[in-house]
Amino acid sequence: MAEQQYRVGIGYDIHKLVENRPLIIGGVEVPYDRGLLGHSDADVLIHAIIDALLGALSMDDIGTMFPDTDDRFKDADSSVLLKRVYDKVQAQGYWINNIDCNIIAQAPKLMPYIPQMKDVLAPLLGLDTMDISIKAKTNEELDAVGYKLAIQAQVVVLLERIG
Repeated sequence: MAEQQYRVGIGYDIHKLVENRPLIIGGVEVPYDRGLLGHSDADVLIHAIIDALLGALSMDDIGTMFPDTDDRFKDADSSVLLKRVYDKVQAQGYWINNIDCNIIAQAPKLMPYIPQMKDVLAPLLGLDTMDISIKAKTNEELDAVGYKLAIQAQVVVLLERIG
């Protein structure tokens, strides 16, 4: 990989809402009658951040790095996976300049939990909470997200070369 000062990555994830699972988004348990289905804790926001980081450096995606066929990642805490990925990013000589995130959910209302999400993510990534933007959106009752069947996240990350 050529040594570039800046690298941009885009991450996306979507998970189906199901009963009998906690709803974990951005490392925060959000009170709701359903949670996200997945091999790990299905944290849609952290998964999108991981893919954005990996994409910025043209590395494997989250499914290749942490396959759902590997029992080591069954019910894994996505915060731990994020830390592992960010360690790899830093080993390549980069740090995060800033992150911009959208969480798209018709329900529950996520705005009250965004400060907590930033408080969880900032120390994991060595950032100030001001370097993390998280916005809560709806899909205006359209598609699977709008019908309250799923939640998705979109992330853009800007990496800067260290030193």
